[in-house]
Amino acid sequence: MNSKQSTVSKFGLDPGKMPRHVAIIMDGNGRWAQQKLMNRIKGHEHGVQTVREITRACRELEIPFLTLYAFSTENWQRPAHEVTALMNLLVRFLKSETGELVAKGIRLNAIGQLNRLPDKVRQTLDEAIRQTAHNKGLTLTLALSYGGRSELVQMARLLADKACRGEIDPRGIDEAVVADHLYTAGLPDPDILIRTSGEMRISNFLLWQIAYTELFVTPTFWPDFNRQELISILQSFQKRERRFGRVET
Repeated sequence: MNSKQSTVSKFGLDPGKMPRHVAIIMDGNGRWAQQKLMNRIKGHEHGVQTVREITRACRELEIPFLTLYAFSTENWQRPAHEVTALMNLLVRFLKSETGELVAKGIRLNAIGQLNRLPDKVRQTLDEAIRQTAHNKGLTLTLALSYGGRSELVQMARLLADKACRGEIDPRGIDEAVVADHLYTAGLPDPDILIRTSGEMRISNFLLWQIAYTELFVTPTFWPDFNRQELISILQSFQKRERRFGRVET
């Protein structure tokens, strides 16, 4: 039994049925804080601790890809003071965690309208991505200023521009070509999408990529989500039959 099989098996998981890509809509930070009579920003701060725990767990379980919905295009509409606090929290997180990402072989990636991020955030993010670029243990993707619909619009514009310039034949556009022009080009589609806080919606996240993703919704607010609940979801995932539209004969 190799090291991965040993690690996975001790959690009651089948090494042969592990997901390659887990995506998470991290929801409920504000409501968690309000229930505890705290400022909403305190909820986001506690949510960062959960990001750390879940990233470490995925690395230990040798899950190759983890994508976290950190800030949506719609989140720009929140009160200015909350947006500023979230951006400052992101900078602190990147500065404090880059060393551990490097040490644990975790590559940082980011998707979304990154040009909309404040200069300080973008500079700190770019530096963390640069320092971790050669890591191969886990790709941690942060969806920042991300929206699934805007991603599809951008993809359509890119393909239209290429067609107008004669660089691509519109009749040759297939699913693979579309995928190559999304923010997530080079990443496999998620096997699992987890949403915390009990909300039963996708919230404009990875609309193309989750066509055959297994969905899990938990009532747990993100700051209370932990390694054991992740493992429980992985155990449930391994019991599902994934047919991708086919019928077993």
